[in-house]
Amino acid sequence: MVDAFIKLTSQSQGRDRVFRATQYACALSVYLLRNNTERKDLVAKLKSLENNMSAGRKLFRLGNAANSIEAAKRTMQLSDRVLCLCLTAANINRTLYFICDNVLWARGVGLIRNIDKERWSLNSSRWYFLSLLMNLTRDVYVLTQLMARRAKERRFKQRMDQHLSENPEVAEVVIPQLDAFLFLLWETLKSNPAVGLDTLKNVCDLFIPLDKLGIYHSSAGVVGFCGLVSSLIGIVTLTHPTLRIKP
Repeated sequence: MVDAFIKLTSQSQGRDRVFRATQYACALSVYLLRNNTERKDLVAKLKSLENNMSAGRKLFRLGNAANSIEAAKRTMQLSDRVLCLCLTAANINRTLYFICDNVLWARGVGLIRNIDKERWSLNSSRWYFLSLLMNLTRDVYVLTQLMARRAKERRFKQRMDQHLSENPEVAEVVIPQLDAFLFLLWETLKSNPAVGLDTLKNVCDLFIPLDKLGIYHSSAGVVGFCGLVSSLIGIVTLTHPTLRIKP
């Protein structure tokens, strides 16, 4: 356990995800303790820790714009046109997000003064939102491809027939096509957990820019919870590469 943690924190991505998980855990805790008058000192400390984690993550991400540009160059070489478009667009938007993030960091430490912080923060959220949308589009595309492939397998038809025979009430009451679709979706996700984890991670992350952009307002508790869940998934996929979606 200790060795795994040391290995995780020795990587720049690992440190960022640990800091991110801590940041959103603090945000969630602050929300849950907001009405507890006896915990005011603890809430203040958690808010301070949350701000420090956020500032630390911005420092770790200073070189990420260049990494995203390189990633965009690689994804442009993909033979699958849909994956090429989705992943390249996601990486380009991610690059713009990191540039805005770096400018905000420079503004925070006093290296740059004459910029509109709110405007750059909104632009950062916009690029992040677009990047997540493209990643989610990739997830849906990959999932549909896997489902189509699995539907052609003879073994799936046998398992579906067995499922309906064991649950005759389902076959009679539920629309057969819907039941077949849900069963196929479950079987596909069970066989390809990397796709399910990546989809869940992107959906959770989506609540963060949606709230900042005012498209869909969530409470600080929802944002904190979603950020914590996506951060934990990121840690799991980093420590277990087989659970990371490819490409």
